[in-house]
Amino acid sequence: MTQTPAVLPAMLRPLIGAKLPDWLQVQWYDNRHQAVDLAPQAEIGWFDFFDRAAMHDAITAASQLKWLNSIFAGVEQFPLALLQERGVQLTNGAGINAVPIAEYVVMLMLSHAKGYRDVVRAQDRHEWLKDSPGTRELFGSKALILGYGGIGREIAVRLEAFGVAVSKVSRSGGAGVLSPDAWRTELGAFDWVVIAVPATPETVGMIGAAELAAMKHDAVVVNIARGSVIDQAALLAALQAGAIGGALLDVTTPEPLPAEDPLWDNAEITMHLSGRAQSLAMVRAGERFVANLDRYHRGEPLEPLVDYTHGY
Repeated sequence: MTQTPAVLPAMLRPLIGAKLPDWLQVQWYDNRHQAVDLAPQAEIGWFDFFDRAAMHDAITAASQLKWLNSIFAGVEQFPLALLQERGVQLTNGAGINAVPIAEYVVMLMLSHAKGYRDVVRAQDRHEWLKDSPGTRELFGSKALILGYGGIGREIAVRLEAFGVAVSKVSRSGGAGVLSPDAWRTELGAFDWVVIAVPATPETVGMIGAAELAAMKHDAVVVNIARGSVIDQAALLAALQAGAIGGALLDVTTPEPLPAEDPLWDNAEITMHLSGRAQSLAMVRAGERFVANLDRYHRGEPLEPLVDYTHGY
């Protein structure tokens, strides 16, 4: 039997090693140097590093690569032009962390609505509060979800269970979904604006001064996408002026946010932890990879396949 060469991270071996098919010939790497050394042999590769240079080195060295897999949902750190030129199929981690991120969004919204940060601070002071710092209810409020993909859908399910009227925005449109051109004229109707779009050239600065000015005075922006989708200077100005009700930011520009940045004192910031607040990401990613191996061997479409034209 002819075997297909694959180069994979050693951390996955305990999770998927016993589930891999006989037609796959795997070499495992423990570090960036091993990955670069082994990469030229790979038809199937998985080269995830937080160090962008390490990732680029491994991918560039993988000259025989036909399929690159990743746990990362965002693809802006990949050499997309090179992968497209070489005809490499790229599957990413879209949806892998959808459930914990959706739970995080609900937590942020509930915490803000009930003033829970102030409750925790009062406990730290051993102070018995006589009234709730927050009296807002999710029930009966209206939320706009910008980006109705895997994460957006999970957010919608949870918010609707709390009695929130949810409107969704998606590039593909569809029944009950606003088109990318329609949502701006509706901004003034929402109590919550939840941003879950992918990071692409089209989404950079999509929430700017005009969009913030169109929101209700007590509207709250929730961003679990990328910091780049918001004009941060415009957001800071709106928050300092009290033009909107607040900003719940899991992402910022840059990351980490400098300690002296005034956004720390004007928004609620959670340091890009939403996708990390769980323990099953690698398990889910491994299961998806094994399922895709069967599709790859049969010549069927891989899921989820990154569209180089759209950038996600």
